[in-house]
Amino acid sequence: MIVHVPMAVHPNVRKVLVIGGGDGGVARELSHYDEIEQIIVVEPDEMFVNVCREFFPDNAKGLDDPRVSVINRDGLRVLRGKQDEYDLIINDSTDPFGHTAGLFTKEFYGSCFKALHEDGIMVYQHGSPFFDEDEEACRAMHRKAYKSFPISRVYQAHIPTCPSGYWLFGFASKKYHPLHDLDAARWNARGLKTWYYTTNLHTGAFMLPKYVEDLLEEEERAEKK
Repeated sequence: MIVHVPMAVHPNVRKVLVIGGGDGGVARELSHYDEIEQIIVVEPDEMFVNVCREFFPDNAKGLDDPRVSVINRDGLRVLRGKQDEYDLIINDSTDPFGHTAGLFTKEFYGSCFKALHEDGIMVYQHGSPFFDEDEEACRAMHRKAYKSFPISRVYQAHIPTCPSGYWLFGFASKKYHPLHDLDAARWNARGLKTWYYTTNLHTGAFMLPKYVEDLLEEEERAEKK
């Protein structure tokens, strides 16, 4: 869901930055798209990459694609100073705490905006709003993305290993709307095999429960004041 949603919207992705993703799963899914020329995976924990190569080879094989390069550095440091560099940025980090806290700051979203081309897209892990203790993190992420990008939407997926089994992703773009610019015919013509994603599901994923709509709209109204 963090790969196929933006790839079904953006018509011409050539260069992708993946922040986190040291398990290789995101790179594996990106490798199915022949038009992509370069995939940069920024994973600060080299040991994590090595462990995934050993114990999760089905995911980690994505890192072996010749278009993939792995950089063992902090994601925010890599982004600083970059301008007009990427078509797509995928933030695959999940927790706004500890060593990944810098990837959920206002500076990070601003740096992503600068690093993207004029039609670039950023997608990111948005967390789960189901439990009260997780709600504020969801609110904060939407607040920062909504302030940084002209188009900011949230979509959902059911993932059993995530809190409550219900997970959100963020879609932030300079130009493309995730529904209005979805090219279902183009994506379906690729004939990619997936277990979860379809272009019909793509549309439905942006139809959120009322309590999620309410908390997102509250943050949007607060930013407009």
